[in-house]
Amino acid sequence: MERSDRLEYRSAAELGRAVKAGQLAPSQVLDYFARRIEERNPSLNAFVYTKLEEARAAAKRLEARLARGEDPGPFAGVPFALKDFLPSKQGWTNSHGGVKALIRRDPFDSEFTRAMEAAGGVALGKTNAPAFAFRGTCDNKLYGPTANPFDTRRNSGGSSGGSAAAVADGLVPIAEGSDGGGSIRIPAAWCGLFGFKPSVGTVPSVCRPDAWTATHPYCFNGGITRTVEDSAILLNYMARHDPRDPLSLPRTEPDYTRHLGRSLKGWRIGFTPDFGVFPVEPEIVRAVEQAAACFAQAGASVEPVEFHLRRSAKELAECWDRAICVDTAIDLALWKREGLDLVRDYRDQLPEAFIRWNETAARGGILDYYAFNCVRTELFDALQTALTDFDLLISPTTACLPVLNADDGDTLGPAAVNGVETERLIGWCLTFFANFTGHPAASVPAGLSQSGLPIGMQLIGRRFRDGDVLAAAAAFERLRPWRDLCEIPFSRPLG
Repeated sequence: MERSDRLEYRSAAELGRAVKAGQLAPSQVLDYFARRIEERNPSLNAFVYTKLEEARAAAKRLEARLARGEDPGPFAGVPFALKDFLPSKQGWTNSHGGVKALIRRDPFDSEFTRAMEAAGGVALGKTNAPAFAFRGTCDNKLYGPTANPFDTRRNSGGSSGGSAAAVADGLVPIAEGSDGGGSIRIPAAWCGLFGFKPSVGTVPSVCRPDAWTATHPYCFNGGITRTVEDSAILLNYMARHDPRDPLSLPRTEPDYTRHLGRSLKGWRIGFTPDFGVFPVEPEIVRAVEQAAACFAQAGASVEPVEFHLRRSAKELAECWDRAICVDTAIDLALWKREGLDLVRDYRDQLPEAFIRWNETAARGGILDYYAFNCVRTELFDALQTALTDFDLLISPTTACLPVLNADDGDTLGPAAVNGVETERLIGWCLTFFANFTGHPAASVPAGLSQSGLPIGMQLIGRRFRDGDVLAAAAAFERLRPWRDLCEIPFSRPLG
C-alpha cells in the first residue's frame, strides 16, 4: 500500500477534510483504524477496550448526515480514543486508571467527548492510564504498562500514556488526555507528539458536589495530537464558558486556528534548561537548547532566563504529591463511609506510593494546606516575573528519556538523574509548575536522542494567552517539521 493511501499518516483535520470531500466514508475510516488496533495493540497495550459496534453505528449516522448535505464538522468521521480514568462517555465504563474495584459506568460525557462529537468525531474505545492518574508513567495493576511505540521495552509516559501511544502508533489520529501535573505533556514528549494544556478557565471543569475539586492543583481536560492544527481545532470546540464552573472564563477567542500563521517577529523568548532546580540529562538539555535556537529564524530572540527558587525539585514534587492527594483522600473517605474500604479490602489493586501519599494528605492539618498555597504562590510569582520580560518560556518537558517498563504494574520514573535523587512519581517532569499556576503550556517534539527516543520541548505562555503558545508551536512546526519523526513507528513491526 502506498503511503498516500495509508490513513495513519494523515492528521485528524486531513481525514475530516477527505471525508467531507467524499473521498473517504466514515465507515471506511473506522474499519481501517479498527484493523490497525487489532494488529498492533497487543504489543502496545494502549487500548484497554474498544466499542466497535457502537462506533460503526455512529459512523453510519454520519454517512446519512453527509448524504443529506449536512456538515458534521472539521473532524467528520475521525475515530478518537478516550482515557480510562474519569467518566468520559455516558454509558461506557471507567476504571479510575486500572483499579478493578472502581469500575463504574460513566454518568456523563467529558468535555473532550462533547467537543469531538460536536466536531464530527467517532468515539472508538478507551486507553490505559495509571491508578488515579497519580504518576508520570503509564502502568497499573489491572492492565499493566503501556509500551512506547519507539521502543516497546519502554514506557509511553503518563498519565495519558495509552492515548499517547495510540496516537504515536497511528491507532487513532487524536485521543483524550487529562493534565493535573503534566499528564498530557509528559506522554506527548515521550511519544513524539504535540500535547497542549490550556490556561485555567479556558475549558470548563464541572465538578460536583465540590465545584473546586480540580483546582489544587489545576487539572485540565484536553487532547493529544500529531499536529498543532488538530489541537487548535479541538480547542475551538472545547473552549467555552460554563456557569457551573466557578473559574470558567467568557470565550473571547473567535478561532484558535487564526494563531497558526502568526509572526513571532520581535518576541522575546526565555530559555531555561532546568528552572534552576531540576537535574536534567545533558542530551536532553542540548537537544532542547538547539531546538529553541530555531525561533531566531522566526524573528524572535532567545535568551537565558534564570529562576531562583528556594526549594529543590524533589521538595516541589512532593508538594504536588501531597496536594493532589487531598481530593483522592476525600474520595477514599467518602467511599469508606458508603461501605467501600478500598485500602483495606483492595490494597493489592493500588500502588503503595498512592496509599502512602493519601495517608499523608489525610493526616494533614490547616497549616499543611497553608504551606502548599505558599509554595504555589512562590512558583506563581516566579513564572509571572519571568513572563513580564518574556513572551514565552521554553524548557525541556522531562528530565529523562523514557524508562524501561516494570513487570509488577508499578513502573516509576528514575530514582536519580545526573546523580541527584528524584521524586519518582513526577519529580523528573518539568511540567507540574504550570498546574500549580494555571499558565498555558505545551510540549512539542524537539527531536530524537542518540538511542532513537523522542525528546520534548515545553512552551509556557502568559496566563490567558493560549493563542501565543499555539502560535509559537505552529512556528516551530514550520521550522522543524516533526511529522516524519512522529511517523517512525507506523511501519515498524511490533513484537
